[in-house]
Amino acid sequence: MNVPFLDLNASYQELKNELDSAYRRVMESGLYILGDEVEAFEHEFAAYCGVKHCIGVGNGLEALYLILRAYDIGEGDEVIVPANTFIATWLAVSYAGAKPVPVEPDPRTYNLDPNLLEAAITSKTKAIMPVHLYGQPSDMDPIIQIAKKYDLKVIEDAAQAHGARYKGCLSGNLGHAAGFSFYPGKNLGALGDAGAIVTNDDTLAEKARLLCNYGSKVKYDHEVKGVNSRLDEMQAAFLRAKLFHLDEWNKRRKKIADYYLEHLVDLPGLTLPFVPDWATPVWHIFAIQTRHRDGLQQFLKSKGVGSLIHYPIPPHLSRAYADLGFQNGAFPITEAIASSELSLPMGPHLSLDDTKYVVNMIREYIFQV
Repeated sequence: MNVPFLDLNASYQELKNELDSAYRRVMESGLYILGDEVEAFEHEFAAYCGVKHCIGVGNGLEALYLILRAYDIGEGDEVIVPANTFIATWLAVSYAGAKPVPVEPDPRTYNLDPNLLEAAITSKTKAIMPVHLYGQPSDMDPIIQIAKKYDLKVIEDAAQAHGARYKGCLSGNLGHAAGFSFYPGKNLGALGDAGAIVTNDDTLAEKARLLCNYGSKVKYDHEVKGVNSRLDEMQAAFLRAKLFHLDEWNKRRKKIADYYLEHLVDLPGLTLPFVPDWATPVWHIFAIQTRHRDGLQQFLKSKGVGSLIHYPIPPHLSRAYADLGFQNGAFPITEAIASSELSLPMGPHLSLDDTKYVVNMIREYIFQV
């Protein structure tokens, strides 16, 4: 059998008529930048998240960067970030001119450990940026309480958490603002790069909208040094078509995750995802841990099963952040995850037969090592 890690073409085949119609609608409109599709998607995604504002931007990294810029966080400031995350979270802070200050995750959830936050706060700290990693929300209540105590902004990196809920409240509506990515592999994915800022903060929304369009509200009248980070009209049309199906596709992901959890639970040396009572994850990634990670990945590949590692090199050990001076052992929980994590096939179009095959191949490998 051949079981890809994620089948993006299947998403197109299911929604072919809707996506083709969206394409034709944009092409026939003659509006390709900041047109009706972007405006409509911004209203629809804001309503979905339960927030007042959505600003479409070029990608998820720029969404986080623009939030920081709009909050005047930059040179000389510090932003607390998870040690265990994709590097984009750190890069957003760096691009704003601030310093990322990493904090270890809770080893059970992979997300920022609130118990370690206060020790990382200094007089330079301006914000906390929790990541809802793998589609599971961070434990936001204690994070928000600490942020209030120290007068800090809470900026959600919700790039992997479209539709995820924390105590019933949707991601994107938990902090002061949130950045979303619509990279094609995301639960709500465009057919190219795309992103959005969502917030209930009127002032933040106005500044972010200004910054993402060259610092201009009126053409050729530039109030500040902005950037060009605008949601593409075509991608907005595609996202509108997909948004209607997001909840259903997340339900399909849950069924796959439930099957994995039920049929892999008894395997020795295998750590399965932990879901707290307050979390409703959307299973962007189904992450397991095993000391046999590399061997298991090669075995699965030989059997036609795709898998990925999220993420093999933690940001603090990347060459990009060598200037911060972190060495091996600086963040042992993060490093342990990086050396043992494996992401199994997951997506709304993975069949039950495919899921059973993946489970059977994992069981076959584990019982032979």
